[in-house]
Amino acid sequence: MNILALDVGGTAIKSALINHGEILKCDECLSEAKLGGPQLIKNIMKTIDSYHDYDVISISSTGQVDSEKGYIIYANENVPNYTGTKLCNIIEEKYKKPVFLENDVNAAALGEGFYGAGKGEKDFICLTYGTGVGGAIVINRKIYKGFHGVAGEMGHMVTHINGLPCNCGHKGCYEQYASTTALLRKVMAYDNNINDGYLIFSELEKGNNRIKSIVDNWIDEIIYGLINLVHIFNPSCIILGGGIMKQNYIIDSINEKIQDKIMDSFKGIKIVPAQLGNNAGVFGMAAIAEEKMKQ
Repeated sequence: MNILALDVGGTAIKSALINHGEILKCDECLSEAKLGGPQLIKNIMKTIDSYHDYDVISISSTGQVDSEKGYIIYANENVPNYTGTKLCNIIEEKYKKPVFLENDVNAAALGEGFYGAGKGEKDFICLTYGTGVGGAIVINRKIYKGFHGVAGEMGHMVTHINGLPCNCGHKGCYEQYASTTALLRKVMAYDNNINDGYLIFSELEKGNNRIKSIVDNWIDEIIYGLINLVHIFNPSCIILGGGIMKQNYIIDSINEKIQDKIMDSFKGIKIVPAQLGNNAGVFGMAAIAEEKMKQ
């Protein structure tokens, strides 16, 4: 079975034709999401039109997703006029193929679970650190979605009472302290010229102790959130994604520090970097389509 998998984000649409875990063809284009939902749908269709010989279409999307009803529950101002979009219906009517829909972070987690860092793990948690912090909970190899279908908003755990304001409308959320954006904000307050992750770790390698202190404090913020998740879910593994997590210093520091901060009965938790990079979402949607077509 050939699966056309799309990973629709705020910046790009990644796509791949996948058969039994093998990518036969892949591509990437700008999503133009900031122009709004209707333009995003046009670009999704343009991507689909560039492929042939597929049996099913499987789409991961930014925003809160109702995967059973196939629509976008909520999308923030980064994708105007996308909330409420009945994406599955729109795509099914045009292409006359089965269409499946999932949230992008959930899809990436399943991709890692079936083909990447979580392969062989039944119960794990996946977090992605970037502009914010996204998350997904996998229990018995299935996404745990909660009552309203939107569980996994780890970025909005409150870790600082009356802390920094968050774009969700609350204060003190985890992502305001543990995201890559938060790290950049702290570093640029020290030196405005150090404005991306590569420069930060270049300075670290040069022995810049002030940068090391900022990075170490930021790693502690990451750990505070992970401790809560370990004690609540007791997973065998936590997968950390996002470009910043390619830095061995971060993963090594987290693994070293967290063992002393969790209860003895929870020790042994593995903290590992994501393996699939930009392909996690399309692999996850392929896994979802394979499971759905068996039902």
